[in-house]
Amino acid sequence: MHLPSGLGFSVGFGVGPTRGRVNAIEVWRPHERDVVRYRDVDVFGVAALEVVKRLRRHIDLVSNEDDDGFTAPELYLALWRPFAADDDPAEEQGHFFQSVIVARPGYDDTPAAAAARLAAGGQPGY
Repeated sequence: MHLPSGLGFSVGFGVGPTRGRVNAIEVWRPHERDVVRYRDVDVFGVAALEVVKRLRRHIDLVSNEDDDGFTAPELYLALWRPFAADDDPAEEQGHFFQSVIVARPGYDDTPAAAAARLAAGGQPGY
C-alpha cells in the first residue's frame, strides 16, 4: 500500500506454525510530509548515522554484514538503505534510511538458527 506522499507499507504473514499471523511490517520512506518515528527519532528525516546514534541509546543496533543497514536482532528492527553516502545529504538514498522493518524474533533466521531457537523453547520466526 502506498499513500499519496509515497509512504509505503507492507505486511508479511507467516507460514507453517505462524500461518495467518503477521510476522513483519515494513515501511518505506515517504517523498514528503509523513514522519515515521521510533523512540521519538524520525527514522527517515534524520541522517542514517544520526538515527543509529540516537537509537543506540535505547537498543543494540549492529551494522549489517551484507549491506549498509543496521539491525537490532533482539527486537528485530532493521533499518535499510541501498548504499552509504554519509557525507552527501543531497544523495538521499544513501544519506537517509529508505525502509524500516519490525518483525517477529527470528524473522531472518537460517534453518540452523531456527532449529536452535525452537530447541531453546522459542517461537519459530517464519
